[in-house]
Amino acid sequence: MSSIHEKAAANLNIIREKKPLIHNITNFVVMNYTANALLAMGASPVMAHAPNEVEDMVSFAGALVLNIGTLTDEWIDSMIIAGKKATELGTPIILDPVGSGATDLRTQSAKKIISCTKTTVIRGNASEILSLRDENSVTKGVDSIHSVDEATETASALAKELNTTLAITGPVDLVTDGQKKYRISNGHELMGCVTGTGCTATTVIGAFLAVDNDPVSATATALAYMGLAGEKAAEKATAPGSFMIGMLDAMYEITPEMLEKECHIETE
Repeated sequence: MSSIHEKAAANLNIIREKKPLIHNITNFVVMNYTANALLAMGASPVMAHAPNEVEDMVSFAGALVLNIGTLTDEWIDSMIIAGKKATELGTPIILDPVGSGATDLRTQSAKKIISCTKTTVIRGNASEILSLRDENSVTKGVDSIHSVDEATETASALAKELNTTLAITGPVDLVTDGQKKYRISNGHELMGCVTGTGCTATTVIGAFLAVDNDPVSATATALAYMGLAGEKAAEKATAPGSFMIGMLDAMYEITPEMLEKECHIETE
């Protein structure tokens, strides 16, 4: 059986061979950047959110990415329509509950999507993940006020309860389905100075889900790849602007062999 590091390399290689189509219903802030990130890594992006086309579009896709960063009522409807179709087809769905816990609209929308679809992976910061279960948990905008460690026990319980895989991102990422658990320590502090790096991580996970039928390994290897891109970008960039572009370059330049050698994924 191959190691998780070998799996990371294999996943990236298959993405570049197959160029899976990733259907994104995502937010205005990150749409351009996440599309470029998918292209840079070797996947194919589509950003389609009209309610009368999302069923058709998701039928062609290898994965569906749902991101609630800039919600409207119509977009919520589109996410649920697309999510139901993806569930029917067995297409993996990844949900990014951006800002869940900050407002009732965001929290209830995230919970509604989860209840109406078979969500394969949910990725968020610790506060966002906690808000999906704990009614008393609050978050400050899209920034986490909790640590990954504070959310670990809840994440394991919630993953079992929802029969899904949860990814909590922070200085060290946690991925669990309630049974298997990985911690990923790739990354760089400049990633926190660029808007949308979390949303991009979600989209990257979508691409890995399209080629790996184990959501836990797909998510862990995707986050290692994303974190390594941050490390590589920081070798050349010293400030957020050049770092943001440097991450796209790094996603393009990282080889499967580099990822296998330099990914930092530990099993618990």
